[in-house]
Amino acid sequence: MTSEVILVPGLWVPAAAMALIAARLARRGYVTRSFAYRGRAPLEANIERLARYIDGRTVHLVGHSLGGVLVYDMLACHTEMASGNVVLLGAPVRGCHAGRRLGSRTLGRWMLGACAARWEKREARWQRAERLGVIAGTLPLGLGRALGALPGDNDGVVCVDETTVEGMSDRALVPAGHSMLAVSGRVSALVEHFLGTGRFA
Repeated sequence: MTSEVILVPGLWVPAAAMALIAARLARRGYVTRSFAYRGRAPLEANIERLARYIDGRTVHLVGHSLGGVLVYDMLACHTEMASGNVVLLGAPVRGCHAGRRLGSRTLGRWMLGACAARWEKREARWQRAERLGVIAGTLPLGLGRALGALPGDNDGVVCVDETTVEGMSDRALVPAGHSMLAVSGRVSALVEHFLGTGRFA
């Protein structure tokens, strides 16, 4: 099995935001690399950039928030690409209630850029052979709360239901806010376990 892991951070944050997860994985012998991208750029362009960055290698993939959406969409578009195990952290693959609210405002539309359309409601179905693990936060602490109450369990930005992928291999709910998912020791341990075993427990 591959020992290389590509880490993809969320919107508006640098690749270094995944440093804690990278450090834990490195201590376990994984080779980690971070993919940096412009979050306001068209998602399609970032999908192709990520595919070129991987360059045909078989790697594990871990994405947080928009980074997770980018990973999911890339694998859906590039069915010919093989990968290792895949973990999505607080990734609104089924759209984002808070993102739609933010995008309804002038400043919000500018902040979201060309990826705004990705936050509309949609279905998410995993149709690949690789193992997919989904981690969602349940502590409602995040900037999305400033836009009003979010429906159901959420991490303050993304609702748990928005992270659900039909056909996913496993899911873990963690009492953490949205940004904390990328720096939580508990989440790092779950990621490590899933990459090695294809399950969270």
